[in-house]
Amino acid sequence: MQTTSHLLMIKPVQFGYNEQTAINNSFQANNQNHQTQENALTEFNNFVSLLQQHSIDVTVVEDTITPHTPDSIFPNNWISFHDDGTIILYPMFAENRRSERKQSVIEAISNKFQINYSIDYTPFENEHLFLEGTGSMILDRVHQIVYACISQRTSEKLVNKFCNDLDYHPILFHATDANNQLIYHTNVMMCLADEFAIVCMESIQDKNEKDALLTSLEQTAKELITISLDQMNHFAGNMLQVNNSNNEKFLIMSSQAFESLTEEQIASIEKYNTILHSNLLTIETNGGGSARCMMAEIFLPLKENDNN
Repeated sequence: MQTTSHLLMIKPVQFGYNEQTAINNSFQANNQNHQTQENALTEFNNFVSLLQQHSIDVTVVEDTITPHTPDSIFPNNWISFHDDGTIILYPMFAENRRSERKQSVIEAISNKFQINYSIDYTPFENEHLFLEGTGSMILDRVHQIVYACISQRTSEKLVNKFCNDLDYHPILFHATDANNQLIYHTNVMMCLADEFAIVCMESIQDKNEKDALLTSLEQTAKELITISLDQMNHFAGNMLQVNNSNNEKFLIMSSQAFESLTEEQIASIEKYNTILHSNLLTIETNGGGSARCMMAEIFLPLKENDNN
């Protein structure tokens, strides 16, 4: 299955602009004020409510005051959950983001889902090698393919290790923004759904890398929906397809992303699924991440006594 109806989301308690991540996240802007946490919490709660109203299962874990983790609202960077019961912990670029890996979150998941194995890549932080989960890697779970743009936060060595460990095939490339800076996470320029892919193709300069990506999408029968660099800057690449308990499919995005799309792009997406969007402007501006970053997909088996 490419999609799941189960998501992990972390409720923020001290959300704010993170100087440590701003070093290589051009999407961030310091717009922090005394209402930033309050506004982010409102956006978070409205977003969760929207998902739950459409019968999407959200496991919400409230963050803790200490240690201070201003980016905890983006859990997909430090953990991923797989259908054989495996969880994977990832090495993070920013030191203050490493504290997001809290046992309390894993325990909350284990109360409802079955965890059989754990793979820990975090020791690679000592080698200054990083791989930030499904921010760094776009997973085609059906065809066992990893799409990844190499950056300071996405080590080619670690992508290949992930592929060797989980029997995936890597499609690697380099992607840059309008200022020719490496794009920090693959999931801001690419979204992969079951039958389509949304990609900022103009961010990939190398013809061979671009051709390899296009060939892979064609071979796996994905309709390509291209977005511009400007749309990418409005988080139009930071989307996630999920299903609900009735197996209805949705493409989840922010309102900023939705409003950047053309009518033609919206029509192409809605051939396959309904669009859900929510205002995340405070989170996007200060955090440099959007809707997809806030949702960690849970593919773990449900425990037998949980019928959700």
